[in-house]
Order: sequence, then structure tokens, then C-alpha cells
Amino acid sequence: MTECTEQTYPILKQITLSDAERQPCEIWTRVMGYHRPMSSFNTGKKGEFFERTYFSEQCAALAE
Repeated sequence: MTECTEQTYPILKQITLSDAERQPCEIWTRVMGYHRPMSSFNTGKKGEFFERTYFSEQCAALAE
């Protein structure tokens, strides 16, 4: 992964947005084999989404 610097993207320092210009980020998730936006979830399904736990899979040590 490359690091964004002023040399790579000199325009980054020039962009500033006011709160009125910003847009909300829409979160999508995979449900029952297809992707859906969380904004279409009912209250219970939103609660289930926020209770999810995430893990990172690590390589198993090989037996010698």
C-alpha cells in the first residue's frame, strides 16, 4: 500500500469541504447471499449488525 503525500497528490491539501457539502456515508452489508444497504434494515436487524464480532484469521502452526 502506498502512502499519500503532498508530492504524490498535491491537490489533497487544497480540498476543504464545509459541513453543508458533505454527504453521509452509506453502509452496505451482505445478508443472505446478497448486498443490502443498512438504511433499509429494521430496528432489530440494525441491532444485530452492531452486535457482530469481527476476527482476523491467522495461520496455524504446522506440526513437525
